[in-house]
Amino acid sequence: MSNPKQPLTPAQAMNRAAALCARSEQATSDIRDKLFKWGLSGNEVNEILHQLTEQGFLDEARYARAFVKDRFALNGWGRIKIAHQLRQKGISAETIDDAMNAIDDDAYRERLVELLRSKWRMVKGREPRAAWAAMMRFAASRGFEASLSSECVKQVTQIDAEDD
Repeated sequence: MSNPKQPLTPAQAMNRAAALCARSEQATSDIRDKLFKWGLSGNEVNEILHQLTEQGFLDEARYARAFVKDRFALNGWGRIKIAHQLRQKGISAETIDDAMNAIDDDAYRERLVELLRSKWRMVKGREPRAAWAAMMRFAASRGFEASLSSECVKQVTQIDAEDD
């Protein structure tokens, strides 16, 4: 290919970026960073990003939907953490909101309960306040809303108390 110390030509960069986008959804900001790293000027970067968007390789809404789906299903992240990560990538609030609507509320709650059940097995021997605090911190670290987390922690601990 090319020597890493030698900048890519715009054509080489376009081909490499298109191949990257064809393999997986990419955020425009990530591709922009790569193009600059490959030694292109600002005008060249803007032109390539425009071409990638026009040709359907880059689509912020499609990227946001895929990101939300993957981070929720595979990583067990909540809406707060997902939205924060998308904002870090420069995705607009409207696009984030649209993508978040794909998460089913019942599935969202059930995923949190599932995560809390696995955490509960590790903390249930602690003093009750410490266990509660650990569960709430865990849910917050995963990006779930405090009110929903509180309800789900009550549910999980109540189910366990009934099983005893």
